[in-house]
Amino acid sequence: MSSRILLTLWFLMVSTLCQAVEVSSGTLKRLEPFGSELFPQKNVFIWLPEGYSTTKKYAVLYMHDAQNLFDADSTWNKQAWDVDDVGTELMAQGRVKDFIVVAAFNGNHNGKFARRNEYFPQKVFESLTPQWQQRLVSATSYNQPLFQGEIRSDDYLKFLTQELKPYVDKHYSVHTDKDNTFVMGSSMGGLISLYAISEYPDIFGGAACLSTHWPGGNPEADSPIPEAFAAYMRENLPDPDSHKIYFDLGTETLDQYYPPYQALADKVMREKGYDYQNWITNTFVGDGHEERFWQARLHIPLLFLLGQ
Repeated sequence: MSSRILLTLWFLMVSTLCQAVEVSSGTLKRLEPFGSELFPQKNVFIWLPEGYSTTKKYAVLYMHDAQNLFDADSTWNKQAWDVDDVGTELMAQGRVKDFIVVAAFNGNHNGKFARRNEYFPQKVFESLTPQWQQRLVSATSYNQPLFQGEIRSDDYLKFLTQELKPYVDKHYSVHTDKDNTFVMGSSMGGLISLYAISEYPDIFGGAACLSTHWPGGNPEADSPIPEAFAAYMRENLPDPDSHKIYFDLGTETLDQYYPPYQALADKVMREKGYDYQNWITNTFVGDGHEERFWQARLHIPLLFLLGQ
C-alpha cells in the first residue's frame, strides 16, 4: 500500500477520532489539522474550562498524546487521563490557577507512526555513537519498529513554540509569560517535556514528566542512553530559581525498570541546585505504565505546577 493511501487512511481515522472525543466538563476545541509548515497533518485539541471568559487571563498547559487525555471511550485501551475532570475539580476548589490545555496529537508523517521520532530528545540522540544511534532506531517491540524515520523532536518543539503557542496567544485569553506556561507528558512524553523546558526555558516555567522513559527504547543493561540524558541535563537544565520540574514513576510493568535511571536524574537535579521548592520526584508503589495510573495521580503535578 502506498504512503499516500496510508496517509489518507490516517487522516480519515484521526478525523473520526477527533469527532468522537467528548469531555464531561468544559469545551473541547478541535483544530483538524492545525496549519503547520513543519507538520502539515498535525491535529490539536484545546480544552477550555467551564466558564471560560475573555474578561480574564488563563495559564496554559501544553500536553502531548492528545488522543489519550480526555475520553476513555475513544482511546485504544479504554483509558484516559481525564484532564478535564481533574482540572475542573481543582479549579472549582481554588487550588490551582485557572488554566486551559493545549494538546497536540502524537502524529504521523510520510504515512508512518512517528511518536518516538517526535518525542526522543534530538540532542541526546545526536550525542550517542553512530553504533548506538543505529541500534536504537533499529530496535523493535512486538515485532514492530520503535522508530520510523528521522528524529524530529527539535522540529516538534519548534512546532509547539513557534507555531502553536503564537496561535494560542493570539486567539485565546491567556497569559503568555513563562510563569504561566507549562508542559506535561508521560513516558516518551516525559522525555520531550524535560527537553522542552531545557531548550526553551524562556517559554516554559515548569514541566511535569510522569513515568519518564529514560531508556529511550527497550531497557538494556549496557545502554549509554540514561547517562546521555544525565549529561544533557548537566549542561541544559534551566535555572532552578525560576523553573519547576516534576518527576514520578511507578513500580510495575515498564516502570519497574526506571528506579536506577530516575536516581541518576535525581542526582543531577541536586547537583544543579534543585530542591523541594522547585522539584519533586514521587514513586507510586503498585502503579504501572498506563493512563489510569497517570489519571489517578494527575492532581499532584497540577498542584505542583499551577498551585495557588
